[in-house]
Amino acid sequence: MRRSNCSTQLHNRSLSSLLAEAINKPRRKKRENLNLPKFKRTVAKTPQPEKNYISSEVTDLEIKKWNIAITTYMRKGECYTALQLFDWMPRRSLVSYNAMITGYLSNDRFEDARLMFYKMPEKDLISWNVMINGHIRHCDLSGARLLFEQMPERDVVSYNTMLSGYSQNGYVHEAKEIFDNMPIKNSISWNSILSVYVQNGLMEDARRLFDSKSDWELVSWNCMIGGYVRKRNLIEARKFFDRMGARDEVSWNTLISGYAQNGELVEAKRLFDESPIRDVFTWTAMVSGYVQSGMINEARNIFDKMPERNSVSWNSMIAGYAQCNRMDLARELFDKMPTRNISSWNTMVTGYAQSGEIESARDFFNKMPLRDSISWAAIIAGYAQSGCSEEAMHMFKEMKRVGERVNRSMFTSALSTCADVAALELGKQVHGRLLKAGFESGCYVGNALIAMYCKCGSIDEAYNVFKALGEKDIVSWNTMVAGYARHGLGEEALVIFESMKRGGIKPDDVTMVGVLSACSHTGLVEKGKQHFYTMKQQYGIEPNSQHYTCMIDLLGRAGYLVEAQNLMRKMPIEPDSATWGALLGASRMHGNTQLGENAAKMVFEMEPENSGFYVLLSNLYAASGRWSDVGKMRLKMKDKGVKKVPGYSWVEVQNRIHTFSVGDVLHEEKDKIYAFLEDLDLKMKKEGYVSSTKLVLHDVEEEEKEHMLRFHSEKLAVAFAILKLPAGRPIRVMKNLRVCQDCHNAIKYISRIVGRLIILRDSNRFHHFSGGSCSCGDYW
Repeated sequence: MRRSNCSTQLHNRSLSSLLAEAINKPRRKKRENLNLPKFKRTVAKTPQPEKNYISSEVTDLEIKKWNIAITTYMRKGECYTALQLFDWMPRRSLVSYNAMITGYLSNDRFEDARLMFYKMPEKDLISWNVMINGHIRHCDLSGARLLFEQMPERDVVSYNTMLSGYSQNGYVHEAKEIFDNMPIKNSISWNSILSVYVQNGLMEDARRLFDSKSDWELVSWNCMIGGYVRKRNLIEARKFFDRMGARDEVSWNTLISGYAQNGELVEAKRLFDESPIRDVFTWTAMVSGYVQSGMINEARNIFDKMPERNSVSWNSMIAGYAQCNRMDLARELFDKMPTRNISSWNTMVTGYAQSGEIESARDFFNKMPLRDSISWAAIIAGYAQSGCSEEAMHMFKEMKRVGERVNRSMFTSALSTCADVAALELGKQVHGRLLKAGFESGCYVGNALIAMYCKCGSIDEAYNVFKALGEKDIVSWNTMVAGYARHGLGEEALVIFESMKRGGIKPDDVTMVGVLSACSHTGLVEKGKQHFYTMKQQYGIEPNSQHYTCMIDLLGRAGYLVEAQNLMRKMPIEPDSATWGALLGASRMHGNTQLGENAAKMVFEMEPENSGFYVLLSNLYAASGRWSDVGKMRLKMKDKGVKKVPGYSWVEVQNRIHTFSVGDVLHEEKDKIYAFLEDLDLKMKKEGYVSSTKLVLHDVEEEEKEHMLRFHSEKLAVAFAILKLPAGRPIRVMKNLRVCQDCHNAIKYISRIVGRLIILRDSNRFHHFSGGSCSCGDYW
């Protein structure tokens, strides 16, 4: 159907305007000035090759004008205008299609580019290469490889594009395959394969490649120096630097940064003084080096002499003061900055948070003009490290609400926070979001997941994550060993340990702490002794204070107090407070007052403000009926200004953490809780429960002692969880201190009466109560 003259005239004016604007010519009203013929509009509705419309009325020069206009609008981001021009073209060339594809890709419209590519009536090498590059930029390497294999012919650009894609994404084997199959290689090819070796830390392969030819460019030399610097092999980096026939500022800056970052500041300063060209990066490298080595005054001296500074220079200096907890000076510099970027704000938030000034950190966070994932991670981690776990989780939820993208670091911080407060349900929600975000693989997040499930009392789910982890590092194995140990599953911990060795993973000192702890919690005395006395011979691990503490704990729990003392005397290092504390704990467990007093004397000298040791000795005196000595301990604590850490327990119900203290009267459902506990107490006594009143550190009547024990924080938390959580669901309660003997005994009875699995995490380990017994076998 033919257009009317009126509509054709209006359309011609539109085209004239668009073309004139694109080629920067005055707007012309008449059609003949542009020599644009009449034509029919053709629009492809499916991604099938189009039949090109050929008009003899249009010259190649005029088509070139259309192509220039399309490219111009694409560069300006006006994709729709470019498409209008493309649709109305009387004749399209390969350049027209390539301009559209390139434009779409540069504007992140991959799917439009892909459809345009498949609509092309014919394709040239440029078409194929541009589209392959588009797939790579779209993180679709498999799609890029499929196109590469379909190409009727390839040139060096085709190979280099694939090689670059594999290099950028760390696919070493695939990159080498492409490189080896290249019929012709240019400098880009050689530099790409060299780069993939260096970026993946394969410096031996990089060195062999480099030595295979001699005509490397300056950028290749700098790449090798940078690779050795990242591997902290400054000797080889310096050899390459000294061999260079010509150097640029990158060469000098890379080596100066290498020395500075590794603490070799004398050599860094010497090179700095010798450098013929010092730019802002050279100066900043020295500032950062001094900051990392804690030499804040030297860093400030260099900073003050800088002829020019960029944001990195300012942020490095601010970070230096933040690391030294000099937030007053950090704030002073921050206020003087000519322009601040998001990193400047993040540094201040992180600095205040790490200094324990969480309110100041939050104030800066609230004032930020823009926030990114690092900002949120900093404030979340700050709350978590300050013990404000509920606020940390609130911020994580708020971050999700505003739509901030969550990265691996933030997921790890959130999981760590869930682990600290044992918020299992919330941790599972974070896990679900993590899976949707595609971060389920890899050790970094995987290890955080294992730790979260272990600390939240779900050891089976921790093991499921561990099994599913495709790549396990030493931290993965150690976390699982320690998790089983803390849950009192010593045999399972040792099974993981043996699997680790069969898998070729060499144990380290952390592994052995987990192994010995597993033996200690489960009473595996002989196995513990075997591992302790052979660890140096088998694994080259010299026992440290933590290993000795585990052994003293192992022997002491089992009643081998004399052997524990003998081992302490033979220690090649001085026993620390933890070691003496383990002996004190064993003395309390077995009622050896004299040994307990001797151990307490040592720990009081080492940690005079640690209330836990005073309580241990007081418990020992109380159990022996020495009430005057209990009173003396109370006076001693008062004189030294030592305050007992108040005990509290908490439980997660419907994504909310409910916290209880002994005799709590603040909880909104306290009446229901106390009534339920009174009823439980009657049922427990009928089953044979007797209160352990000897543990009460007050010389009062038995009835009053029973009343004091009845409303301990862990009992309140357990009672509330029974009332609120559906039948069949495990109850998970956490306590900041060690569970007392009476509560441990009472919860065994409660688990049988209500028919529930109750998992209690105290400061020392997990207890799984079910059917009237505990997983620890009363060995704790």
